[in-house]
Amino acid sequence: MLNDRSSILSLLETRRSARPRELVEPGPTPDEMARILTIAARTPDHGKLFPWRFVTVARDQRQQFAQLLGEALAQDNPEALAAKAQKADEFAHHAGELIVLISAPIAGHKIAVWEQELSCGAAAMNLLFAAHALGYAAGWVTGWQAYSESVRAAFCAPGERIAGFIFIGHSGRELEERPRAPLATVWRPWQPPVSPIKD
Repeated sequence: MLNDRSSILSLLETRRSARPRELVEPGPTPDEMARILTIAARTPDHGKLFPWRFVTVARDQRQQFAQLLGEALAQDNPEALAAKAQKADEFAHHAGELIVLISAPIAGHKIAVWEQELSCGAAAMNLLFAAHALGYAAGWVTGWQAYSESVRAAFCAPGERIAGFIFIGHSGRELEERPRAPLATVWRPWQPPVSPIKD
């Protein structure tokens, strides 16, 4: 059991994000994708509301996705340079598997929307860890695509929005360790407030 714990801790300590544009094939198999998404769904979820969705874009749908992005860019930003349109096309064709993470909170529920949105973020983190555990590299990105109304409408029901695009494959180069926050800057012991002295 100790070795298992050490392996799990090592896994948690070594996960790093990959740049989607640097991913290469192969991506996860269908069985691996099902396992990754099953693990992603095992997330803290106050109220058992499942306030998130996973939408996969198949390999043979990437050109349709590229067309959607091209049309959205033309509509949202008619002055966009050709280079931006090219980047949108490249985005749609990044290697590996593509999961569009949808935040789907239930408005008016006793569980605050903020808590439901936190659950969506936790699902994304579980997804990234699951991909890492299976030996893949993954990148979770947003960009203008996540905030375009026409792109949102192609993936979301009313009241939902895109939390990000997650690409899963293998990194085309060794992943670099990024700077992490020094623990002392993000962790402090709580100091109870001092009560005013009463006469």
